[in-house]
Amino acid sequence: MPERVTATTATTATDARRCYHCALALPPGAHWFTSIDGVRRPMCCAGCQAVSQAIVDAGLDDYYRHRSAPASGPEALPPQLADLAQFDTPEAQRGFVRRDGELAEATLMLEGMRCGACQWLVERALAAQPGVARAAVNFATERAIVRWDPQRTRLSQLLARVAAVGYHARPFDARAREAQIARTSRAMSRRLFVAGIAMMQVMMYALPGYTAEPGEIEWPHALLMRWASFVLTIPVVLYSAQPFFAGAVRDLRARSLGMDVPVALGIGAAFAASAWATVIGRGEVYFDSVTMFVFLLLGARHLEWVARRRASRAVDALSAATPEHATRLVGIGQGASPADLAAAAAESVPAARIAVGDLLFVAAGERVAVDAAVVAGSTEIDQSLLTGESAPVPRAPGDEVPGGSINAGSPVVLRATRTLAESAPSMIERLIERAALERPAAQMLADRVASWFVLLLLAAAVAVFASWWWLEPARALPIAITVLVVSCPCALSLATPAAIAAATGAVTRQGVLVTSGRALETAARCTDVVFDKTGTLTEGRPRLVEVDLFGGTGRERALALAAALESGATHPLAAALRAARGAEAATGAVALDIRHAPGEGVEARVDGVALRLGSAGFAGQWADLPHARAPAGSQAWLVARGRALARFELRDALRVDARATIDALGTLGLRVHLLSGDHPSVVARLAAQLGIDRASGGATPSGKVEHLRAMQREGAVVMMVGDGVNDAPVLAAADVSVAVGDASALARTAADTVLLSPRLDRLVMLVEGARRTRRVIGQNLAWAGAYNAVAIPAAALGWVAPWVAALGMSASSLLVAANALRLLGPGARGGAGGPWKR
Repeated sequence: MPERVTATTATTATDARRCYHCALALPPGAHWFTSIDGVRRPMCCAGCQAVSQAIVDAGLDDYYRHRSAPASGPEALPPQLADLAQFDTPEAQRGFVRRDGELAEATLMLEGMRCGACQWLVERALAAQPGVARAAVNFATERAIVRWDPQRTRLSQLLARVAAVGYHARPFDARAREAQIARTSRAMSRRLFVAGIAMMQVMMYALPGYTAEPGEIEWPHALLMRWASFVLTIPVVLYSAQPFFAGAVRDLRARSLGMDVPVALGIGAAFAASAWATVIGRGEVYFDSVTMFVFLLLGARHLEWVARRRASRAVDALSAATPEHATRLVGIGQGASPADLAAAAAESVPAARIAVGDLLFVAAGERVAVDAAVVAGSTEIDQSLLTGESAPVPRAPGDEVPGGSINAGSPVVLRATRTLAESAPSMIERLIERAALERPAAQMLADRVASWFVLLLLAAAVAVFASWWWLEPARALPIAITVLVVSCPCALSLATPAAIAAATGAVTRQGVLVTSGRALETAARCTDVVFDKTGTLTEGRPRLVEVDLFGGTGRERALALAAALESGATHPLAAALRAARGAEAATGAVALDIRHAPGEGVEARVDGVALRLGSAGFAGQWADLPHARAPAGSQAWLVARGRALARFELRDALRVDARATIDALGTLGLRVHLLSGDHPSVVARLAAQLGIDRASGGATPSGKVEHLRAMQREGAVVMMVGDGVNDAPVLAAADVSVAVGDASALARTAADTVLLSPRLDRLVMLVEGARRTRRVIGQNLAWAGAYNAVAIPAAALGWVAPWVAALGMSASSLLVAANALRLLGPGARGGAGGPWKR
């Protein structure tokens, strides 16, 4: 029979010669120890040391105090960690853990968060763990992003650490998230129901006391109503108010002062004083105030929770966009014929196991699991969840299809081009989360104020109690309770994140992806908008319209050389040259030692000859360029050392809404600029066509950056709009940047905002929405500050009853959340401009 190990026997001399974890005898020369409850405990091996250290790091030291028998070996874990250890396996982590060099990153869903203090506490608990490089929590969406070193800590330890401070954390899963939301909703509804029923009954017993004249109610009847109220208030305090007491205990253990602390003190003090008055048969009772306060506060928090759910619905919709399984065709090679595809065997596989190159069958009406390209069949794709565009888009063999879109036409066969973690919905979701985790300056200031607010509030309540005890002892306790109850630091903490979350959700539905937390705040202050040309104001699909040849170079050879130099390049001009070569040239060429000069051109060796292809300035460094007429479109020069070979002219159509967007931005008071690397005459002609007065052509990438910095030195707040491919330096230099690109290009962008929709008018919506968000944040902060400035002194002077204080506090938080929800608007789900349509 194994030796029983308890807290009593743990410190005996016999135990000192055994492993504290598994109770086996210590081998000679054992040198492994773990500090448990402040005492260095001996371990028999490195395995027991590692497991015991994991238990301590997770805050589960109680395991050793309450276990009835020692662990059976180094692999043994307490039940809490054993349940979480499943998330440490590579199979479990494949779907949600992302690798970035030596670090791992995961999105966690959190349960039990109730205010801004919860956010701070979870962040601090995670950040304190060994190996954690970054931990950021978003209160509005109840998610956390954690980056850690797997060599120093395990995911299960991080999850257990969150549990140790009173919350539940699990790797994010859309279906599990929906189940969690349903559980939370049911629990909140039950607590609210119990508090509401008890409040109505207690108010029935309290009403005669408010309306009757002194002495009109006989004492035995009054005492009976007191005892009935007492009995009815017990389930409210022990069940409905349990989250407030649990939150207060958790905050105090963590040496922090959240909003639950004054709430719990107010409820507890009022109930204890009323219970004592009932038992001794004299004094005032406040059972009606207690039940009403709990009911109103639960109601307000429930509505706040609903508001946060609405604000984060766009993110959750993206999470749920990917199906759990996909139909994969097996036994098919790269060059399969239509007949082979039709006869292929099919299997259902988890979306997380799809690899690049897998062939997938997607029936009509099904969602596409990962980014893919059409191999067989033609159809129409519904991308409304990703771009906000409701019209289906035709897709034929060779066309790309983003993951998360719906096959709205005929069945097709696709070839996976990205894994689940790299596909459009996952990337969009991560960028939205990144934005939500970056706190604007206004929010950081409000959080600092709220953290000190509770401490000052408790001090004020003590001072008020002491003052009234000296003036009128009978009123000291109810007035002090009222001071605790009436305050509302939650409104301060909610003011900015509620508005940002609502605004981000609204613009996401319109196909505008906000990837930086400061983007909306900065966009509201912008004075100037700078546009790139190709792929931004134009469609980004140029076509070759003319080729000038020099030195005896043939057209077919020139196109072949240009296509070879641009092989693998992603710029629209490169795609146009490759397309022209594919249509006209029969022979190919291979480029070696390719070196790209961003924004200028490319250099390589083809058939042993060094060549350059790019702008006139770039190509002119190697050869004198023949005089040519002013181009009507973009141009690229092909040169060898000392001689020009060809000049290619390409033209790109304007976006249909470019002129309307420029005019609308001017109406908003913004100065519009055009900054491009194209020939100055081309840029000037386009600027005149669009009504842009400030235009500059022939700009290199470094020249664009210097142009922006010169504007900023003059006091301009600059928004840069580019295609997100070759504009990374200037996008990074801008105060706020917007990339006009598709979901598949998001990994390459350095922008704060991405227009997923092809419509430029979304840019106008972004500016209007940012300005309205700034106004809503200002209104929320002004209201929260004014309310507390008036309510707390009024309560301290005895002018506010406890139940009125409860109503005021609940209404204050609710008003802030409701005001933020106006940003969602009735039109948030569709239509140009949505709730911000002018």
